[in-house]
Amino acid sequence: MAYGTRDDLLRDLADAVGRVTAGHPTRVAVDGPPAAGKTTLADELAGVLRARGRHVIRATVDDFLVPLKRRYRRGEFSAEGCYLDAHDHPALNRMLLDPLGPGGDRRFRHAVHDDAPTWTAPVDAVLVFDGVFLLRPELVDRWELRVLVSVTHERLVARAVVREGRVSSRAEVERRWRERYLPAQQLYAATARPVDRADIVVRNDEPRRPAWETRARGHPGQRGTR
Repeated sequence: MAYGTRDDLLRDLADAVGRVTAGHPTRVAVDGPPAAGKTTLADELAGVLRARGRHVIRATVDDFLVPLKRRYRRGEFSAEGCYLDAHDHPALNRMLLDPLGPGGDRRFRHAVHDDAPTWTAPVDAVLVFDGVFLLRPELVDRWELRVLVSVTHERLVARAVVREGRVSSRAEVERRWRERYLPAQQLYAATARPVDRADIVVRNDEPRRPAWETRARGHPGQRGTR
């Protein structure tokens, strides 16, 4: 386990991206539960990579949500619904991950919306993609580098109360997290084993003083196969 500053972590992550030799755009997953800090980390990593001269495509799983009625068909507080029904993974693969992968034409869309434009990525581009449940079976083989952001459950709930407190009561926030989001993460951990599949695990309880571990998974350029 490495310990250091935020800059140390970002340097190590950018170095890991730089070691990938894929022959097509490098697809980086920044996975983790809501409020773990994965979006902030992905934004910062994208900035460091751009400063190093890389062409970065920044995208998020939140732009591949299914319509609200389908998302909550098992109930607003259903953990199974959160894990199984929230995102359009076939569209994510078809529109973004597969075009940037082996044999893809590099013509991609970074959102499921009908008005999302089509772009063509340079062969040496980097996709930095954040979201929940990114190492699940439908997606796990699409990434050349897999980063998992981890935070204790109590800290997640505390952060959520602060973040959502302006629009929801504390009781509403805590119920949503304890009945939907946290059990969904437990279901994900039990069925997909994301810690076992990650190349780098970031402990983000203290964002300015993170800890991280590089897992022995072989050369990162060999990870994505589709």
